[in-house]
Amino acid sequence: MSVREIKIGDLVIGGNRPLTLIAGPCAIENEEATLATAEALKAICTELGAGLIFKASYDKANRTSVDSFRGPGLAEGLKILARVRKEYSLPVLSDVHDISQLAPAAEVLDIIQIPAFLCRQTDLLVAAGNSGCVINVKKGQFMAPGDMKNVVAKIESTGNRNIILTERGASFGYNNLVTDMRSLVIMRELGCPVVFDATHSVQLPGGAGTASAGQRQFVGDLSRAAAAVGIDGLFWEVHPDPEQALCDGPNSLYLKDVRRMLEQMLAIDRLVKEN
Repeated sequence: MSVREIKIGDLVIGGNRPLTLIAGPCAIENEEATLATAEALKAICTELGAGLIFKASYDKANRTSVDSFRGPGLAEGLKILARVRKEYSLPVLSDVHDISQLAPAAEVLDIIQIPAFLCRQTDLLVAAGNSGCVINVKKGQFMAPGDMKNVVAKIESTGNRNIILTERGASFGYNNLVTDMRSLVIMRELGCPVVFDATHSVQLPGGAGTASAGQRQFVGDLSRAAAAVGIDGLFWEVHPDPEQALCDGPNSLYLKDVRRMLEQMLAIDRLVKEN
């Protein structure tokens, strides 16, 4: 089955198009840092000729601890993402955790993301489909890739076929994830563009006791492997100083490393899609 193309503003993801980068901080920490990161990522992607979707969460509702930083909340977070969208002409993506968030989110976001833990929630998926936005669904860590066909069917029942599927690793024992590269191929056979979330795939859920740990050193290796398998997009959480990040620092990339790493991924992507 051929993979459909999805148009998001001036950007097209899917088909045999070049790899798109979805990147940004895990959570919106403040307006200034978010805008600065968006500006830097756009400059890199413009220089390399890569499509960019800016990602940042206004609320991380599934943090390990009740005391963990979650972000500025729906209203303030969407206001900041609206500035990113307007000032840098970038499509923006963020997570939606319940149906009540969909209407305001759809007014700002180009892509509504369904978090991995919620990927089987029928009412949320159907309501998201009815929003008319592009929907990116993270495959649950507990899901077989072939079972994502049921997720796709729920959204498509609304008439919305603008669906992206994202692989983010599978649970392997306690506090550990592994990536089965076959998953990327299997999900692409469903006809939807497939994204590999490399930074969440190296997360160690709950591995730090009251927070998740991570293994940033493997992001490049897994990203290169995924690009070689054949994907439509890469998902990287990026921070100017991950050691000081308020969310997902251990698995986030340093902003200074993005250009070098993305250049490699684009070269692999070109090689795969030319053959």
